[in-house]
Amino acid sequence: MQTAIVRHILVKDKDLAEQLKKRIQSGADFAKVAKQYSTCNSAKRGGELGEVKKGQLVSVIDKLVFTAAERILHGPIKSQFGFHLVEVKFRMDSLR
Repeated sequence: MQTAIVRHILVKDKDLAEQLKKRIQSGADFAKVAKQYSTCNSAKRGGELGEVKKGQLVSVIDKLVFTAAERILHGPIKSQFGFHLVEVKFRMDSLR
């Protein structure tokens, strides 16, 4: 089964997500931005979702996590929860 190490930021507003993406791409610390702005429970961990398995996340995010380039900030991606900025740190095939 494929797994990935992922971090993300969730906000309600697309414009805010775009602003945060620009800040991070300009050198702002992802973890600090996540702690300050993300509405996800992962905010307290700097946006770290840790190791996720395929099928574990909401479908639009799951698809991105297991197909998009690694170590690039993706988004904003809309889901029923809001707008996500997602970084796939790396993917691996789990031996579990």
